[in-house]
Amino acid sequence: MLAAVDPARYQLEAVGITRDGTFVHAAAAMATLAGGARSLPPALEASGPSTDLTAVVNSPAPSAGTETVVLPLLHGPLGEDGTVQGMLELANVAYVGAGVLGSALAMDKAMAKTVLGAHGIPQARWLSFRESDIDADEQAVAEAVVAELGLPAFVKPANMGSSVGVSKATTGAEIVTALRTALRYDELVVVEEAVIDAREIELSVLGNSELEISVPGEIVPGADFYDYEDKYVTGKAQLIIPAELPDDVVEQLQTLAARAYRALRVEGMARADFLYEEAGRGPLLNELNTIPGFTPISMYPKLWEASGLPYAKLIDRLVELAVERHQRRSGKRITDRG
Repeated sequence: MLAAVDPARYQLEAVGITRDGTFVHAAAAMATLAGGARSLPPALEASGPSTDLTAVVNSPAPSAGTETVVLPLLHGPLGEDGTVQGMLELANVAYVGAGVLGSALAMDKAMAKTVLGAHGIPQARWLSFRESDIDADEQAVAEAVVAELGLPAFVKPANMGSSVGVSKATTGAEIVTALRTALRYDELVVVEEAVIDAREIELSVLGNSELEISVPGEIVPGADFYDYEDKYVTGKAQLIIPAELPDDVVEQLQTLAARAYRALRVEGMARADFLYEEAGRGPLLNELNTIPGFTPISMYPKLWEASGLPYAKLIDRLVELAVERHQRRSGKRITDRG
């Protein structure tokens, strides 16, 4: 992302977070960037002197009429779940992406599915269990899963991303093992039916009050399902953009993506992930990802590129949306204070 940002338009500050949660001023990244965007390596480590994020975001503007905007490109808990967004709200700084409520709703798979169900968004069948339910009688939970959802089934931590902790279970015994795996990451577990022979379709959404929806893309997993290894290690998954779908199905997917975005109170951006059951129920929303992968080869920017919005212009649009929302909300806060 750093390589695509226009240095003539933006003054960049790279902030990283180490594995122990320390915020650091990514001096190495900034030094590398000074040599030109083409000098940047494919990945940068979160290394440098520790810093207070509020000091970075509240530093004096480089010139009059400019504003600080944070791009919180973080995945999973303590980054994608509304926590960092809440900190930025308290710091009164503009940021890209969903706010506190939208981030928290979309991150918690059980709550997101509950809200989406209340809004009539079609989904695969699912169940959720607390750690205390599983500890009390894991065999009974496994039997309930088999009775309600059948096999195979997917078991997931409710609040994780990037397919971390996700297992496909084909027997009752594997359900128990998968539940224990998911509990390593969260105290709430979601179990979903396996939608056999479904196509994995994704769309990118952009906007605050007015929405733009990209063309759909299709993921053909290189593994049994689109897991962490397939996403980040082997790279065997195929991305087909645009997906080969009838026009009426594309329109249906775009409408459902917009409805889900509204239902979960998302702003800025999101990627809507569907399972498309061609010979059955049609599109089933799997999840809304409020901080999708954002490298130039990730699905979110590639879908926008195929829709006529190149990567650098996408960044400009996201910054504009962040500033627009921040100014709108700041104005209402002032009004509330009388």
